[in-house]
Amino acid sequence: MRVLIFGATGMIGQGVLRESLLANDVEEVAVVGRSATGQRHGRLREYLVPELHDLSGLSAQLSDFDACFFCLGVSAAGLTEVEYSRVTFDLTLSIARLLLPLNPAMTFVYVSGAGTDSSERSRLMWARVKGKTENALRQLPFRAVYLFRPGLIRPLHGIQARTPWYRVFYRVLSPVAAMLGAVAPTLITSTEELGRVMLAVARRGFASPVLEMADIRRLALTGHSSR
Repeated sequence: MRVLIFGATGMIGQGVLRESLLANDVEEVAVVGRSATGQRHGRLREYLVPELHDLSGLSAQLSDFDACFFCLGVSAAGLTEVEYSRVTFDLTLSIARLLLPLNPAMTFVYVSGAGTDSSERSRLMWARVKGKTENALRQLPFRAVYLFRPGLIRPLHGIQARTPWYRVFYRVLSPVAAMLGAVAPTLITSTEELGRVMLAVARRGFASPVLEMADIRRLALTGHSSR
């Protein structure tokens, strides 16, 4: 597979980047972002751009990929709906629509979040906007579109969240993460598990376009996915 990653410097993006570079069947990993990952690997290609809303100059480099892992996102804290939508909806759809004619056989994997509201009527602004984004992506005629809705994610292998308060949160969570995973396995996953499941779904598909935490954990434990 040739895979494309957006948001590879974020916590989830770092996880799927790591698992993609470890996977024997991934022959090339291309990363697009505003900042470098700091990694060096023979199968890794990085394209740094100052403005993600305009990637027209990269068309040749963004063609013929089998899968896209879209891990870009921002916290809704302190943002208006218009501000949050500009990144969560506008940017996501802008990139997806650019990729579609360049990669008509692509599987597009979008990292959403637990609690996303597909009806777009939630009282929570972020849930409405995420739901609107998911719905719009599902209308695009990629080979397949999968929407991941993870909840708590435990960073492994030195991976850290970029947002300072997230880092504090996960540092506090770390001592109880193993216990939480044992007593409530559908509440928490890890960057490693999530990356592996995203790759598995890109390879073999899944019965539903939406993967909730229970689906993610089940696939992580069984080690495979099925259509």
